[in-house]
Order: sequence, then C-alpha cells, then structure tokens
Amino acid sequence: MAITEEGIRKYELVKGWGQLPDGWAWGQVGAVCVDSEDNVHIFTRAEHPYVIFDKNGKVLDHWGEGIFEDAHGMCITADDTLYFVDRQPQIVLKFNKQGRHRLTLGKRGEHSDTGYTREEREPAGPLASGGGLPVTNGVGYAGPPFYHPTDVSIGPSGEIYVSDGYRNARVHKYAPDGTLLMSWGEPGHARDLRDTKDGPGKFHTVHSVWEHKGKVYVADRENNRIQIFTPEGKFLDMWTGFLRPTKIYVDREDVMYVSELEDRYSVVDLEGNVLYRYGSERSNEPGKFWGPHGIWTDSEGSVYVAEVLNGQRLQKFARVK
Repeated sequence: MAITEEGIRKYELVKGWGQLPDGWAWGQVGAVCVDSEDNVHIFTRAEHPYVIFDKNGKVLDHWGEGIFEDAHGMCITADDTLYFVDRQPQIVLKFNKQGRHRLTLGKRGEHSDTGYTREEREPAGPLASGGGLPVTNGVGYAGPPFYHPTDVSIGPSGEIYVSDGYRNARVHKYAPDGTLLMSWGEPGHARDLRDTKDGPGKFHTVHSVWEHKGKVYVADRENNRIQIFTPEGKFLDMWTGFLRPTKIYVDREDVMYVSELEDRYSVVDLEGNVLYRYGSERSNEPGKFWGPHGIWTDSEGSVYVAEVLNGQRLQKFARVK
C-alpha cells in the first residue's frame, strides 16, 4: 500500500512525541486512551505495561508491573475509571482513577471451551505470537467468557461490553456490578459478506466493541467489516471496506475512529461515511504504520495510534483542518 490520504480533514504527525526514560521500551502497544485532562494512557506488552503521559509526551506515572501479563484492550470513562483487557490471563480488570482495583471479570488463567486446540488451528509465524486463529465454522463453536478477550467499553448506564475474539466469537454484555447479562455471536469467516451462513452475527476475530446512542458497533477483524447491533444483540447493519479493523472509538462529536491492522486508520460518521482515511506501506518510519491496534483522540482533536507487530510505538497526529 502506498501512502494514501483522503477526506476533508487534515492531520500532521507530531514528530518525536512521547519520550520514554532510558532503558524503557514501548513494546507492542495494545491500546491507548486519553483521560479528562488530556493525559495519554498506554497499555503495552513491555516491562512497564501501563504508562501515563501528559499531552506533550512527558511520562507522569506508571504502574501495573506484576499485575498485567498480556496487554490488549483498554477503555477510560468520563470520570477516568479504567478498564483493561489482559488477554492471556483471560480477565478484564477495573480500576478507579486512583489506581484502586474495583472489579475483575473472568478467572485468571482459566479459559472457556470453544473447541479450540492449538495443534489443529494455530499456525507458525506472526499469528502464533498474537494469540492464534479464532474458532471458525466447522471446527469450533461460540463459548462463554473468556477465551482470549480483545477489548472492553462501557455503555451509557455503566454496562460493560467485552469482545472475546481470538479463540472465541462473542460479544459479552455485563451489568455494572459484573453480572453477565447476555452474549451473542457465532464463528464464521464471511466469503460473501451478506450471505446467511457467514453474514450477520458471524464473527472471525471479533476485536473491539463500542456502544453509542443505542447502537453497538463490533469490529469483525478478519471479515474486514464493522457489524452493528442493538444493545440486545439484534443485528442492524454492517459496514464493509475496512482492512482488519482492530479498535473502535467514538468521540463526543459522534465521530468514529477505527484503527486497522493493515497499516491504516479511518474516521467515519455514524452512517459509515468516510470523513478521513490515512494509510501507508508497512514501515517503521515516523508517520507510517506497522500494525495499528488502538486509537483515541484528545480534546484538541489529535489522534493517537497504538501499534503492535513491528510498529511497537505510539504516534500522535495533530488535527490542523
């Protein structure tokens, strides 16, 4: 993919943003969030898994050593409550603004049954270190929480949504106190994205979930689409044309940002119309991408993109138009 930029918006790379202390490494940055004060939080597969920066890129704090094992997804709410998805341990953790633990979903080290077996379904190479292939039609089935969960977000009344996608094919919805309310989704690799066999409600690596104004948006990564449901799990619509979407985030102005593993991010309205799209050939050069995995914005409209694979960094793009 050559460098492409399209749409009515314009962003510029903030070169050199984010200076780590000597001896620290970014690692594979699974997620990024921005809090109410425009501080930037990263969740990464490194010695220091959770780091907080100010908006200028100065480290303010860090913790999580000895707590987190496999940083994958993260969400922050309006009151700066934090939710983390720790993939390999099969848990979702909630902490308040002061860093006090408040809730755990799942049992550490215990996964559900989805028919997955590593020997039959996990390839060698890059996917092996990323959690393996998910269950698909004919070789597995949807199961209860969790088998390698991917992301978490919070509904308007405090409901907790978790996408459970590497070795499962489900979206789980919890009450604020952690009671499981419902789950939906079945495994399916869509060849015809609108067919009944592998179309609506079928997931292949469900990778992110976000509820906004009565709709639940789900990143169906390996099917290159976003599926849309009611909060009760009823299918409404799907948007195609994405390149392995990894994270969905909707800002206060009803604008959606989608990171895509194939070295691109998209900005769309709530009808799915593209407002801006930026992608690059796979590269570690500043301003290009190698594995976008997380995305968030700050109050100034700047976009932060977290990268895994060989990217292993966080990049900031300031909005200038």
